[in-house]
Amino acid sequence: MTISVSRASLREIAAKIEHDWPRKRVLVVGDVMLDRYIWGEVSRISPEAPIPVVQTTQETVQPGGAANVAMNIAKLGAAVTLVGFTGTDEDKELLLQSLRANDIEPHLVSCYGFPTISKTRVVCGRQQMIRFDRENLACRTEGDYERLLELAIGMLPTVDVVVLSDYAKGVLVPNICQAVIQEAKRLSIPVLVDPKADDFARYKGATTICPNLNELAAALHEESRDLDTLLDAAERMAEELELSHLTVTLGERGIAVVKRGAKLFAAANAKQVFDVSGAGDTVISVLALCMASNVGTEESMQLANSAAGVVVGKVGTAPIEKQELLNSLGPAVALNAESKLVPALDELVRRVDRWRANAERIVFTNGCFDLLHVGHIVLLEEARDHGERLIVAVNSDASVAALKGSNRPVVDERSRARILAALTSVDAVIVFDDATPLELILATRPDVIVKGGDYDESSVVGAGEAEMWGGKVVIVPIVEGHSTTGVIERLFAATD
Repeated sequence: MTISVSRASLREIAAKIEHDWPRKRVLVVGDVMLDRYIWGEVSRISPEAPIPVVQTTQETVQPGGAANVAMNIAKLGAAVTLVGFTGTDEDKELLLQSLRANDIEPHLVSCYGFPTISKTRVVCGRQQMIRFDRENLACRTEGDYERLLELAIGMLPTVDVVVLSDYAKGVLVPNICQAVIQEAKRLSIPVLVDPKADDFARYKGATTICPNLNELAAALHEESRDLDTLLDAAERMAEELELSHLTVTLGERGIAVVKRGAKLFAAANAKQVFDVSGAGDTVISVLALCMASNVGTEESMQLANSAAGVVVGKVGTAPIEKQELLNSLGPAVALNAESKLVPALDELVRRVDRWRANAERIVFTNGCFDLLHVGHIVLLEEARDHGERLIVAVNSDASVAALKGSNRPVVDERSRARILAALTSVDAVIVFDDATPLELILATRPDVIVKGGDYDESSVVGAGEAEMWGGKVVIVPIVEGHSTTGVIERLFAATD
């Protein structure tokens, strides 16, 4: 059965994302890694061999593997604790710094004689050229496993959901899996598993296992890739392993949930795919938070699909952000989530950085927007046509009074901002107190500044600064006969 989620359900989900998820705590146990990226450009072939020469421009590091699952959960607003193994090397320190900087609580066992697992990717443009892995897959000592299990079991009473993130690097051996699953089951805590082992028996008793189609076929020892055949066998497996259900990611075909007597399908969101790295981590992170918040199975599948559609459009192992997930649900949730209202400049800058990372053009406009009318609507719609993201800066009540007189504004700043946030053409709304929005413009460096036709380019605040970073100013003609002053005058005339 193909699922369909109503607009009302999407709004309820958005409310949970905003208000429930920040109160949830998640435990992630699994194979922790460090992802290192070498970014560069290729302009020639080596004279020594027929290989491209990469001119490196920068190097970055971020948490990977089970740590990327933790990153996704943290970026979605929940509290997260991470348990796993590291080495005793410099990469361990880089990993710990990155985890703490992203509000992830690390409880990692340092194993002597083992490196911190790392993957180094060389990326040119939006394509990976090559990857180097550093790892030792031998079993750790008995003492290492005892310390890891003690940490994991000790955290269970404090969490709402557990994720076992298995990359087959030595953490989730059968006795560790079963000890965590059975204790979580005793405490009525749901457990989700991202598997790598061919034998799913080690995950018996989990709430759900989330394989992709190839992993499922390997676990079932099925050579056939016929979807109906695999899902029929998966239904039997779910019952044998005492799962609530089995969740299968199907790539471009979406997600399937299999349980006794039922198969549910959620179609994938169409998206240009640049990199599937970490998409499974994002899916299980969203499913875990949905489960912790009692979101229904069908709604969880749809939300996980939306999240996967976001991350495959990025380059590298990049986690999803809460705001990106809310935006992916579309205009159906805009009126309920209040997600476009930005409380502070630093938060606006973070959003702009995310948009720019996805090569989206930023448009900026500002005004009082007192008594919203058709002239405002035309301005905002035409402004949005000049880019992918529109920021609207709204004068505060004090700022409007200073500009327009003590009898203005008619509508308070919170209400004006909230009305603007409900418009599909608008992506972010921020209230400012200053006489001009110059500080906001300098901080966000928009590609386009838009103002109404009662301005000329020389009088637009930020025009000169925008020119310095390659931006431009666009003047939108005013709609004759429509102004807030005119509306107020007509109201007074009608009451005389």
